[in-house]
Amino acid sequence: MVGAPGGKARGTGAAGKAAPAGASLPAAANNSRLTVLSGPSGVGKSTVVAELRRRSPEIWISVSVTTRSPRPGEVNGREYYFVTREEFDRMVAAEELLEWAEFAGNKYGTPAAPVRDRLERGLPTLLEIDLAGARQVRETMKDDALLVFLKPPSWAELVRRLTGRGTEPPEVVERRLAVAKEELAAAGEFDVTLVNTSVDEVCRQMVTLIVSLVNRSKSVRKATRGSNPGRSRHHQPADRRAP
Repeated sequence: MVGAPGGKARGTGAAGKAAPAGASLPAAANNSRLTVLSGPSGVGKSTVVAELRRRSPEIWISVSVTTRSPRPGEVNGREYYFVTREEFDRMVAAEELLEWAEFAGNKYGTPAAPVRDRLERGLPTLLEIDLAGARQVRETMKDDALLVFLKPPSWAELVRRLTGRGTEPPEVVERRLAVAKEELAAAGEFDVTLVNTSVDEVCRQMVTLIVSLVNRSKSVRKATRGSNPGRSRHHQPADRRAP
């Protein structure tokens, strides 16, 4: 996979450990409202995000831009913003993307301005991106983002999901499976790991994590204002631009 420049992510807190039923936060993620969900292709990230959007509308979910064509049932502005390669390259050159990567001949990226806007407004914010994008966000945001890795119940189940889609040619599926092996090996770089045995359970754990992140952020900000009354009242981690 080819992506924008960005160093390898460093693990923090509970990196590499599966989250318990309560889905607790690592200690380092104490002042952010940004959560990043990543995992191999076919693990069910989009399904989890669609269910989160339905049951927890208070969580703002970023919509990525992509150069690939829409799949059946996808709506521009809901699953993705579908753009030309020329428009995507313009956005990269103008530094309008928080992160971006290329896979299977298509480019994917996260518009930076909407993310910064929601963070500055104090809204819980979720990004659903691939491994390369998650690494770029960690490099840019450091501990101001909580990285969550979604794993399949088993390798056999991931193969079944990818081959059962029927929306891509065999050579693309083979590339996805090869990349998936590399992505699964990177789970230890993330703060929290969830196993997708049930969309309902993963959504419950995600909401618990995001709400805990927001509450902890509020507590830290209040404590900071109380002990440093002369300092700035606003923590704005999203002011830093992607490399």
